[in-house]
Amino acid sequence: MLMTYDYLNSIFLVGLLAFILVTYSLRLLLRGRTRYDRVDRQGGSVLLGKGMMEMAYWSLQPLAQLLIRIHVTPNMISWASLVLGGCAGVALAYGYFGGAALLATASAFMDSLDGIVARETGVASDAGEVLDAAIDRYVEFFFLGGLVVYYHDVFVLQFMSLLALVGCFMVSYSTAKAEALHVPPPPGIMRRHERAFYLILGAALSPIAVPSFEAHFNLPLPIGLPMVIAVTLVAILSNIAAIERLYTIAHAVRLREIEALEGRALAEEEAPAEELLEENEGLALSDP
Repeated sequence: MLMTYDYLNSIFLVGLLAFILVTYSLRLLLRGRTRYDRVDRQGGSVLLGKGMMEMAYWSLQPLAQLLIRIHVTPNMISWASLVLGGCAGVALAYGYFGGAALLATASAFMDSLDGIVARETGVASDAGEVLDAAIDRYVEFFFLGGLVVYYHDVFVLQFMSLLALVGCFMVSYSTAKAEALHVPPPPGIMRRHERAFYLILGAALSPIAVPSFEAHFNLPLPIGLPMVIAVTLVAILSNIAAIERLYTIAHAVRLREIEALEGRALAEEEAPAEELLEENEGLALSDP
């Protein structure tokens, strides 16, 4: 019975995505693209284009306005994202991929809505950004930690889930390190919204794939092939992206240090010449 509900959760989520795609496509035909400053700042990538991000932001606007009208605060939305993310991790630990996908989608929506509501109501702050960033890390831990628990009998998949978790944290760490060093964070791939999209999509498609594909194999548990593909993709690409980003940041910092040393050396070379010129000018003025 629970597996039937899990399958229905996946069907509902896929249907919801299809509905949003159709309605936004009509919007594009009638009124053109929607533009959002946050999307423009983040930019798209080969893994998730700006068009998909604009569609997601557009679909959340009515819900954001509703939350504003009923006086729901951004912090309340952030905490709701954490609770939903934790429930998604528990669902994954028990192998309910469809339910986890639905809960993780709701958590991701809350993660976007807290920023939208904060900006619309004029209460956006650095403290809110800190809370949002911390909750994002916990939500990612819950999702991938749930997979680590579920795949406890399949070492390769458990290891891949742990590798994905490390990659997610390192990409986020590289961004924080760049900001701390006052270096523009490299755009790159496998940022938070991209990782969430692929992981949730993998979870959503898994209950649909299990009965039609995995029944032919003698597996210790239903592994959810789309989930495995998504985790492997995130594990490999996020770690590659983290290494590339950290190298780019270190290179930028090194260039800045070299420029500072060269500027200091040039200033020290010019200082004696300026002092000599001032002395000569003083002698010329004092000469009768």
